[in-house]
Amino acid sequence: MGTTDRIVRLAVVIAIAGAYAAGLIAGTLAVVMGVIALILLMTSLTSTCPAYMPLGLSTRPKNR
Repeated sequence: MGTTDRIVRLAVVIAIAGAYAAGLIAGTLAVVMGVIALILLMTSLTSTCPAYMPLGLSTRPKNR
């Protein structure tokens, strides 16, 4: 996973946490968004995305 991919994922996690803290999301939506945020956070911290593997995708820059 490339740096830009990780930064975007972390920005989404922060946005979801902010929306929850501001009371913009609640109930089932908050739970679903919280699960999504946890998945994005874990994949960002580990620099791997299991969904990318079977599809053969990579956002890492290619070495020359």
